[in-house]
Amino acid sequence: MENLSQQYQKFGISEAVYTYGEKILASLQERFRQIDEVAEYNQLKVIRAMQECNVSEACLLGTTGYGYNDLGRDTLEKVYASLFHTEDALVRPQITCGTHALALALMSNLRPGDELLSPVGKPYDTLEEVIGIRPSKGSLKEYGISYSQVDLLPDGSFDYEGIRAAIHDKTKLVTIQRSKGYQTRPTLSVERIGELIRFVKKIKPDVICMVDNCYGEFVETKEPTDVGADMVVGSLIKNPGGGLAPIGGYIAGKKECVENAAYRLTSPGLGKEVGASLGILSSFYEGLFLAPTVTAGALKGAVFSANIYEKIGFPVIPDGTQSRHDIIQAVTFGSPEGVIAFCQGIQAAASVDSFVTPEPWDMPGYDSQVIMAAGAFVSGSSIELSADGPIAPPYAVYFQGGLTFPHAKLGILKTLQNLIDKHIVTEDFQKA
Repeated sequence: MENLSQQYQKFGISEAVYTYGEKILASLQERFRQIDEVAEYNQLKVIRAMQECNVSEACLLGTTGYGYNDLGRDTLEKVYASLFHTEDALVRPQITCGTHALALALMSNLRPGDELLSPVGKPYDTLEEVIGIRPSKGSLKEYGISYSQVDLLPDGSFDYEGIRAAIHDKTKLVTIQRSKGYQTRPTLSVERIGELIRFVKKIKPDVICMVDNCYGEFVETKEPTDVGADMVVGSLIKNPGGGLAPIGGYIAGKKECVENAAYRLTSPGLGKEVGASLGILSSFYEGLFLAPTVTAGALKGAVFSANIYEKIGFPVIPDGTQSRHDIIQAVTFGSPEGVIAFCQGIQAAASVDSFVTPEPWDMPGYDSQVIMAAGAFVSGSSIELSADGPIAPPYAVYFQGGLTFPHAKLGILKTLQNLIDKHIVTEDFQKA
């Protein structure tokens, strides 16, 4: 029987790279144990929510047409509301992606004359056109909704005085992006999000606080709605879909906020009453059931990659020892070649489309060329092994996912091998 090292060699990974990876892994056992403990807690939380909502075999069936009285759809939304400790939830395949879910939440809860405030700096690139920072058809700006932004301080802390000055009578909704997006700032912990929400609510109690929860679900034992968020928004082809959901998004929060979103998604007068589930509910339920352990595998991959690259000398956020609040790992290479080589290594480790070579391109919704590596069973699913980044300074790549840790491990080792093969990393890397 071949040993593990020989198996990795079949993927073009040298003995030196494999040995280096094993050395890193040996130092991470306690860290991995802690991740597994959080996953176990969240697994029990998911099972309890499903039991409390009386999930049955009938819930796994689907509807067509109008989707009236869809037991599975309505029960799943109760499960999400139970998990997030909210009054209501909207969980639909008709929500096409995370950006769509965020746009839906914003456009349904803001009216002409209102102002949207981001107290955590620039939002993710695809939201710039939703807001109207970059002109686009149907943006909030076109509907007379203004936007204000307060950047984080240089040390990554909140600019509380700047936030206080930015809140006024027209401030209707505050959007808080938990993850870093294409920035090299720290991801916000649930605790820090709670501190920010409490500060904002003291100034204006009736303001709606919405959290972009993408990449953060099940990373901690609490969610932003446990610390005061009025809405959390996310994508089902990220953490909560567990790699099985083929499409979809969710909004969980105050009943009025969720109802507003439902009427915007379908039609005034119809709201949550329509929207067929089209036979994919079993994937939504089973994906949610698996989500805590799938997220744990992705987290282990992120921690592994941080330690691999930090010890070689590349800047990483978070670093190898910091606490984790999402599944994304940023590695700054300082050159386009490093970003491209990393992404091509991830693609080469995929089960699907491993023979494809990703290249930077002008992707819709971004203001610079972007390279994306994702050989996924669900197209674009970033809970699966994937990496991407803009071809712009500081030339950082953003790695996430891996339905299992062994796949994440293979992907990271393949990226390092590719960087060595392209002479971006020198042969003496193992001296780290």
